[in-house]
Amino acid sequence: MTLNLKEHFVKYEALVQMADAVFERVKNDFPKEVFCREKCSDCCYAIFDLTLIEALYLKDTFLKKFTSKDKNDIIEIADKTDRVLTKMKRDAYKKIKNGADELEIVGNMSQERVRCPLLGQDNLCAMYEHRPITCRVYGIPTSTFGVSHICGRTNFIQGQPYPTLNMDKIYTQLQLLSAQLVQDIKSNNIRMHEMLIPVSMALVTEFNEDYLGVRKNE
Repeated sequence: MTLNLKEHFVKYEALVQMADAVFERVKNDFPKEVFCREKCSDCCYAIFDLTLIEALYLKDTFLKKFTSKDKNDIIEIADKTDRVLTKMKRDAYKKIKNGADELEIVGNMSQERVRCPLLGQDNLCAMYEHRPITCRVYGIPTSTFGVSHICGRTNFIQGQPYPTLNMDKIYTQLQLLSAQLVQDIKSNNIRMHEMLIPVSMALVTEFNEDYLGVRKNE
């Protein structure tokens, strides 16, 4: 990745810091409810996608941290994981196209567990310092589209009132950061900021200028 995206990554890191601050506040206020601890990898099997800015940031920091064999080993695992996820999404799409209830299908997929390619054999995240926001807030109450979510290993009780992080607001900010990036690199694909990319795909993708649709100087 030859583009200089440092300015955009700084803005993304500011959003990460805000999410971390929310997590720490809830953890401090509810120490008995938040279960998160080293080698608790429940969140590392959750299926979720990254926005463009997150995918680019993860790949950039991944390439800076890993070289040669370690990098290739993780990419090989990520490639296998991505094929599994692609098949799952293809099957879900077929079911919806054939008349199945979309919300039910999405709900069923959210219950699936697929091991993250960044989860090492020691049950620790290989990119912990640069993990996505979804990973950072897993373990405290969150909500999306008005529906609350809690980690199954926490001691939070579903239905009880707790401080809840509205992930819709986080996703909106991530989309805005992605949209600004797409505009600044002068991409031909003006809707690229709408992309949602699994962690596995972010690791195997070469985010070069051709992929990002950067217009060449005339």
